[in-house]
Amino acid sequence: MRYDAVIVGGGSAGLSAAQALARARRQVLVVDAGQPRNRFAAAVHNVFGHDDTPPAVLLAKGRAELHRYPTATVLTGEVIAATAEADGFSLALADGQALDTRTLILAGGVRDVLPPLEGLQARWGRSVLHCPYCHGFELGGRALGAFAGEAMGLHRALMLPDWGPTTCFLEGGFEPDAEDARKLANRGVVLERVPVVALLGTAPALDGVRLADGREVGVKALFVGARIEPVGGLAEALGCAQDPGPQGPYLRVDAFKQTTVPGVFAAGDLSQPMHSVPLAIASGLLAGVGAHQALIAADAA
Repeated sequence: MRYDAVIVGGGSAGLSAAQALARARRQVLVVDAGQPRNRFAAAVHNVFGHDDTPPAVLLAKGRAELHRYPTATVLTGEVIAATAEADGFSLALADGQALDTRTLILAGGVRDVLPPLEGLQARWGRSVLHCPYCHGFELGGRALGAFAGEAMGLHRALMLPDWGPTTCFLEGGFEPDAEDARKLANRGVVLERVPVVALLGTAPALDGVRLADGREVGVKALFVGARIEPVGGLAEALGCAQDPGPQGPYLRVDAFKQTTVPGVFAAGDLSQPMHSVPLAIASGLLAGVGAHQALIAADAA
């Protein structure tokens, strides 16, 4: 079977894109490996109408909605290769299946690469966090920490006092300039220059950190700037251009999420520097509409 669109990734962005195409009565397939980026979090927030919903519950609801449309299919699997053809794309799956599609939407997301400190991964999404807008309110004014080895880390530290008293742990000898130090002091942020060597408490909870000089600082959550990298190498293999972002690269797209490769669209965290579930949903809709418009243009040519 030749699909109108294959969507790689069945998270919020991928399902949103699929719904737009299914409602246009196009044959659409979602291939999902079942590893959403936010699987470590207890709940999603800032998703209007779905606040405090577990990520798996939200995705299950999205899949159930998609199954109402007869032209939409979800397949559990992993796309490992993509090749551009004269009138579409050929895809290879890890289980040996081959797929043929007219358009392709990349929505496989990114993975977080945490600093090399033992215990961070075991607490990721619970007490080691990346976004105060996503998780800050639930911390209830408790003591917070921020890792800062660059400007974005200082930005996080400057934000955090709205959610709780904050200690900024400077990494790798990084030092804020006088103006940044003044702003942090005005916000009540304590600067700590001695390196963190251990996390305290039983994961996924956090009781504090131990510093290289033996002191212990009590914090109930740490905000860290994870570096991101794309999941899989499909965009690179297809030749899609990238732009630099504050955490890592993202794909260059137009207003309707088409990449620099005609017929290839991107949605979700792959396609934008700011990451959240509602932004992923919105970008998925744009990508779905963009792919549909491309199909219409090809049909009318």
